[in-house]
Amino acid sequence: MVKIKRYKPEKKELWDNFVKGSKNGVFFFLRDYMEYHSDRFEDHSLIFFKDGELVALLPANRSGDTLFSHAGLTFGGIITDQKMDINLMLQIFDSLKEYLKGRGFKKLFYKAIPHIYHSYLSDEDLYALFINNATLVKREVSSTIKMDVKIPFSKNMKRNRKKAENKGLNLKRSYDFDTFMGLKEEQLLKKYGKNPTHTAEEIEYLAGKFPDNIKLFAVEHNGEIVDGLLIYESENVVHAQYQGATERGMQLYASSFIYDKIINQYCQKKYFDFGISTENNGHYLNRGLIDFKERFGARSVVYDSYELKLILMSFLMFLMVRIDIFIDLIDVGM
Repeated sequence: MVKIKRYKPEKKELWDNFVKGSKNGVFFFLRDYMEYHSDRFEDHSLIFFKDGELVALLPANRSGDTLFSHAGLTFGGIITDQKMDINLMLQIFDSLKEYLKGRGFKKLFYKAIPHIYHSYLSDEDLYALFINNATLVKREVSSTIKMDVKIPFSKNMKRNRKKAENKGLNLKRSYDFDTFMGLKEEQLLKKYGKNPTHTAEEIEYLAGKFPDNIKLFAVEHNGEIVDGLLIYESENVVHAQYQGATERGMQLYASSFIYDKIINQYCQKKYFDFGISTENNGHYLNRGLIDFKERFGARSVVYDSYELKLILMSFLMFLMVRIDIFIDLIDVGM
């Protein structure tokens, strides 16, 4: 039987070591990343044991009667190593359902880890969700380049890139998070009336904790930052977390310039991920934004979220038992 324990700070080393050796974990599942916003979320991360051996982790938080995996992360499904197989995953879900029901949870909101982040095949959880009648409630579309078979840039993007190369632009790694995040905040407020998920202080703190994973690149023109790209670098994926340009940067085609340079700089990675272009749980597609990304040869990868209703599931199991009894009675009568 799979046993579940709630994460406690004294298990930090155990947790981090498992993430580092997992087949589908990324750096932002490490506790130093997860806990930068611990004041906003009631952490309820779980550790799974089978015969006394650690077999899986679930980054999670509690909000009311729902367990989220994890509301403060882009995604946060069950983290496993190469020993995981389908039968063990089904046992994990059986134990997880009982654990959650026993603690007053009514729902599990599960954000699956997209396959591009897997270092080895890791879809056991998707099958377990299906078997347990989980519902797909959110499907966001991200745009991703498969680096070993890149689709050529569109003609329009090639022209923009060529124009940018003649503007005297200079790309370098930057640590001026205040200027860049201020630029990004201004851009988001102007376009969408909202702020970035992270503050400049948070990004600077996280980049200090994870200097090999979180990097800011800036495009300068005459000593002024006119564009920037903040990347999250994991084993297989370079993810564009934030990108923003000034009005001057747009006139100089700096966005075409910076993406071209960074995509080529990280050609040894498996994927370059531009991030999602959807809102309203995936029902609204920002066509202009995704068109810009696809001009670089990016194509779609989905970020899926599921909802598992524990009360409904219990009722369905009860109903199935009653149906079986009814069928047995008919058989006996016959």
